[in-house]
Amino acid sequence: MFAMRRHTVQCLSPAGLHRMAYTEWGDPANSRVLICVHGLTRNGRDFDFLAQSLSGEYRVVCPDVVGRGRSDWLGNKAFYDIPQYAADMVTLLARLDVEGVHWLGTSMGGLIGMALAAQQNTPITRLVLNDVGPLLTAASLRRIAQYVGSAPRFDSVDQAEAFVRLVSAPFGQLSDAQWRHLTEHVIRTAADGRIEFAYDPGIAEALRKSLKEGKDIDLWPLYDAIRCPTLVLRGALSDLLLPETVAQMASRGPRARTTEIAGVGHAPMLLDAAQVNIVSDFLRQA
Repeated sequence: MFAMRRHTVQCLSPAGLHRMAYTEWGDPANSRVLICVHGLTRNGRDFDFLAQSLSGEYRVVCPDVVGRGRSDWLGNKAFYDIPQYAADMVTLLARLDVEGVHWLGTSMGGLIGMALAAQQNTPITRLVLNDVGPLLTAASLRRIAQYVGSAPRFDSVDQAEAFVRLVSAPFGQLSDAQWRHLTEHVIRTAADGRIEFAYDPGIAEALRKSLKEGKDIDLWPLYDAIRCPTLVLRGALSDLLLPETVAQMASRGPRARTTEIAGVGHAPMLLDAAQVNIVSDFLRQA
């Protein structure tokens, strides 16, 4: 049994060098690699349960996208965008010394996966998109913008958890232990002893720019270029991934297999065996 391991890799943006942190599970010599990438304000520890469950079959690698978790913050906030994140992931794959990977991306992590899977000679051979697709509605982005970048601070972990439960209610019915896990790994203690979120509020700048335009974000050309087998998970109550978008994803591009998770909005957190089994069953077909 291999314990979880913490690492960093040095990446490059037009503004200079930065460190991206990642956790790794399973046998480091295993050639079967699964990359798990989180949503906008989350980090790689969201995948602890899934990573433990699959670590016997995979070397599971869960990065903290730059600006989140243990990773560095960018001095120039304009580079918090999908092209930079994708470039960092290519650097990570070079560090891992692997030619091909399976990819699981929740929300933003799925967008990064789509950007890479659409490239010629992509390293992604199997793709799971967790409650995200090539059409992002302006309405859902406005909801997310209500709390992203607001940088609230708390006097205790309990206060922070209450806030996480409020803004992340679409995650569905989770146990107290699951909510505490999702809280503990998305906060940190500031120099003055108060609790704050472990992400750069500057990540909201690109989102605000999109909202000023007031339009849906259309990434269908990326999706249509994907050729690897693809699975789409949708929270049945999701406002980010609409049913009509999922129907189109099943009929064009990679013609994804689709599964809906009852009682969940944006996004399924893959913290129980039933949700993890949907992912593992798809990956095992490779």
